Amino acid sequence: MDVISTHCCGLDVHKRTVVACLITPALGKKRNQEIRTFGTTTPELLQLADWLAAAGCTHVAKESTGVYWKPVFNLFESSFEVIVVNAQHIKAVPGRKTDLNDAEWIADLLQHGLLKASFLPNQDLRELREAVRYRKSLVQIRSGEVSRLVDGECNAGTLAQLAKGRLKKKEAALKQALDGRVNAHTRFMLKRVLDHIDFLQKGIATCEREIAERMEPVADQVERLVTHPWRESADRTPYLGGDRN
Repeated sequence: MDVISTHCCGLDVHKRTVVACLITPALGKKRNQEIRTFGTTTPELLQLADWLAAAGCTHVAKESTGVYWKPVFNLFESSFEVIVVNAQHIKAVPGRKTDLNDAEWIADLLQHGLLKASFLPNQDLRELREAVRYRKSLVQIRSGEVSRLVDGECNAGTLAQLAKGRLKKKEAALKQALDGRVNAHTRFMLKRVLDHIDFLQKGIATCEREIAERMEPVADQVERLVTHPWRESADRTPYLGGDRN
């Protein structure tokens, strides 16, 4: 089988260890293979990167299972051609020997160009995604707090009138359900919820400023996309498969 990458490494990444299988050319035999295990702290990952660089490694591959591959990718992407592969794609390739560990199998597939790289956005887009996702999580937490909150209002009738949607038809039943007593402890808890909502709101606003700042360089492109005529018929376009994201 043809060799595509002569200096390459397969990584089996775990929570506390990374098993690396380095493949390099060798005189008198098909290849030289060396397996080492490293820790996952930053200094240990840098030691791994230095070892690979000293050997002339150009390509590195690993599975995209879990989240442990992300620090490795972030540290390695500027020094090597890093391929992150869907675990199902690796399992679908036939011919694996039973005595090969994961790092060896990944390295062997990488050497012969048999790995299909998953799409990974660049660092700027990854960081933007993280900010958007974190804002979403804050909004969800805030929504949960708001659902517990009555803003200090004690009158059952007034609270029932705040009902929306289907609950509007059940205003009388809501009034009976909300009729109760609000004591000092209840007011204390309500104040804590209010304070938490204020804190969350500040965090959301900070995330929104960060997102807006990161979106500024592509504002014109985004504006053209959201105003393009094809969006009017997008909901009627059949889905033909592939990644929607």
